[in-house]
Amino acid sequence: MWRYLLLSMFLFVNVNTHYLYQTKWFEVPLDHFGLGRKETFKIKYLENEDYWNKNEYGPIFFYTGNEGQIEAFANYTGFMWEIAAEYQAKIVFAEHRYYGESKPFGNKSLEKEYIGYLTSAQALADYADLINYLQKDEIKPRYPVIAFGGSYGGMLAAYIRIKYPHLVAGAIAASAPIHMFPGMTKCDLFNRIVTASFKRNFYCSENIQKSWHLIRSYSSSVNGSEYLHKTLNLCGASNATDINSLIEYLESAYVTLAMVNYPFASSFLTPLPAQPVAVVCQYLNQNLANESLLEGIAKAIDVYANYGKKTKQCVDYKEGDNYQNLDAGGWDFQACTEMVMPVCSTGQNDMFEASPWNFTKYSEDCYKKYNVYPRENMARLEYGGDLLQAASNIVFSYGLLDPWTAGGFISSVSDSVDVILIADAAHHLDLMPSSPDDQSPVKDAREKHKQHISKWIDSFRARNKHVVTYL
Repeated sequence: MWRYLLLSMFLFVNVNTHYLYQTKWFEVPLDHFGLGRKETFKIKYLENEDYWNKNEYGPIFFYTGNEGQIEAFANYTGFMWEIAAEYQAKIVFAEHRYYGESKPFGNKSLEKEYIGYLTSAQALADYADLINYLQKDEIKPRYPVIAFGGSYGGMLAAYIRIKYPHLVAGAIAASAPIHMFPGMTKCDLFNRIVTASFKRNFYCSENIQKSWHLIRSYSSSVNGSEYLHKTLNLCGASNATDINSLIEYLESAYVTLAMVNYPFASSFLTPLPAQPVAVVCQYLNQNLANESLLEGIAKAIDVYANYGKKTKQCVDYKEGDNYQNLDAGGWDFQACTEMVMPVCSTGQNDMFEASPWNFTKYSEDCYKKYNVYPRENMARLEYGGDLLQAASNIVFSYGLLDPWTAGGFISSVSDSVDVILIADAAHHLDLMPSSPDDQSPVKDAREKHKQHISKWIDSFRARNKHVVTYL
């Protein structure tokens, strides 16, 4: 399931946010780096110039779109919209190739024969061409460009500053697991951070850990499977419980709850209450066993599966990934090629079953699916991993509740590659629309982002003799 986690961060948006933009298209080469293919196709981008002071060389705020339709990112990245007026900025959200409507081969794009041009490097080259177009193809760009992105998009924001520093003045990279590649981070750290959120109530994590064996035990008999099916309100036939799918669904639910453990109700991944981990743990806050434990797990999962719904629905644990409906199915291919991010669990330092990282099996699964083997060192060699001493003008921000912080920095790399750690913050909370429930750490992080942005813009203008200073 771990291939799908990074993808799942961006599938739903807060329906209470409404931003206006024009939908535009830009033609890019299918292959930026070879000379054998002459095809082109169009990528989508969203643009808003309501606040842009073009005559005074206002900046371009450029979101490096990640794995999904670009409208989703435009609707939840409130920080960009909220500061655009202050900076008199143009806002641009660019869609990643092979996602949303930016598909080079239409509906065939994700088929084995056509998917090979889905790489981060090709996407970054698309963005570089688009930025050059927005700058009117001038040798000396007029408008300072600030890149923004969250998670994989945060990685891309950092990478575009690293690979194209002449086009991008600086980058805000939120929750970017920049060194979560093989050999760079302990594979169990992700699940240890998930567990830490649930350990705030000791019995909660202990009960979840005990539940795995109990669930497998019940599923091994007809009567037990029927009871499990009824108690957990599972969809489908009661005598056909797919135990592996159920375990994977529960694991994914707990990970999601930790990722979006925000202080306010949110529909970011799925509708959830404020402080969803605490809400779930209220049903697991004492030492439980047997049927009482299964009933507690059932109530916890009901929060995840049915919160906000007028009519309670059964838990469709076999649905697997539903990302095709949101045009985000290409992430699995990227995880099978360049974005190899090992995640494992020990069952001792975390609340999950022991599940070691097995690269051999991972590789074989990828080959069966796409006829390719993962290039486990590709991203590290392409972008540097955590060896970014030569980079500049990047801010990496990480919420300490966010499991993806496992692949982040814990201290600044240099004077111009800064790291902001945000206490009590979940997945790229600092890029989301501001809320009355926001606490001081995330407010402070946003102010620091603005200080860096102002500095980068001033530096660009000083070099280009277009000086406007922001306080």
